[in-house]
Amino acid sequence: MTVSALFLRADQVERRFCIAANAAARRRALRALFRSVSRLGDGVLWYALMAGLPLALGASGLRLSVQMLVTGAIGLACYKLLKRKLVRERPFVGLVGVECAMPPLDRYSFPSGHTLHAVMFTALVVPTVPELAIVLVPFTMLVAASRVVLGLHYPSDVLAGAALGGALATLSNYVVA
Repeated sequence: MTVSALFLRADQVERRFCIAANAAARRRALRALFRSVSRLGDGVLWYALMAGLPLALGASGLRLSVQMLVTGAIGLACYKLLKRKLVRERPFVGLVGVECAMPPLDRYSFPSGHTLHAVMFTALVVPTVPELAIVLVPFTMLVAASRVVLGLHYPSDVLAGAALGGALATLSNYVVA
């Protein structure tokens, strides 16, 4: 079975969930919440965190920020390569009943780069600054949910992004330790 055929089959399996989740975006307050979370997940929150860590923690914060920057660049290269090779159309393109509630940053959906980076950065920061878990973990979960609610990703895109982000953070922590 080809990758395209596998994605088509997965698309149909995930269709009901995508439609149900996307229905939340028709509610103005929920759409605004998930759009805001998604925008912050574009990099704004992560760049602010990278800038703030050295100010708050000194040298150890600078090391963590550099680790986030390098690991983030590797994550970016990985997901861009996968998107170019696997070419899975977004749910709002391939599924009747799913509307695009926010313009995507690129064409293809697999894997979710927002989720990849949210999981990766959270997994890098929380071991060093556990106090931030109370903010970063719920934010990461909202980022992941936002991608499906906004009609931009299938749940499997989000799961793949989370797995890849977790793996890159684990590898990065292993290399740095």
